Amino acid sequence: MKNKHLYKICESAVLIALSLALMPIEIPGPAFGGDIDLVMIPLFILAYRNGALYGIASGAVFGFLKCLIGGGIGWGLPSVLLDYVLAYAAVGFAGFFKEKAWAIELSTFTGCFARFIIHFISGITLYMITVPTEIAGMTFANPVLYSVVYNSLYMLPNTVIAIVIMSLLRYPLKRLKK
Repeated sequence: MKNKHLYKICESAVLIALSLALMPIEIPGPAFGGDIDLVMIPLFILAYRNGALYGIASGAVFGFLKCLIGGGIGWGLPSVLLDYVLAYAAVGFAGFFKEKAWAIELSTFTGCFARFIIHFISGITLYMITVPTEIAGMTFANPVLYSVVYNSLYMLPNTVIAIVIMSLLRYPLKRLKK
């Protein structure tokens, strides 16, 4: 291939579009956001195939588009940046482990954990005033505890689903030309 960079940009566009197409397929998560969905799978494929730089950039583009198209709600620009743009850009960290043993699982976990950290930061900085005092008999007087519990309720299932699907895609991805 003469221009690998152009090929990677085109592949990124296709995989971002696939992530956008997967947006309607979701299981509602906790109140006010945090759905369980498959939108990270194409972003993981992209990061695994093309590396962290393309993964991070494509994740940021997807996050911005998801906010616009999906009617993302937030509390101003900081919320949009943290909960959409930076959170999905963090998924691109999966590209750092593309050549390692257990690369698929390690990459997927790393991307999910990085996204969780961004949502956690958003929860303790931007959304701390929304911390309810009690949920299902548990008291949350601490925004840190609330953010961990709230974000874990949807990120843990998303992580498990993503690792399982990416593990199933291990051999088909190895057979694709780079």
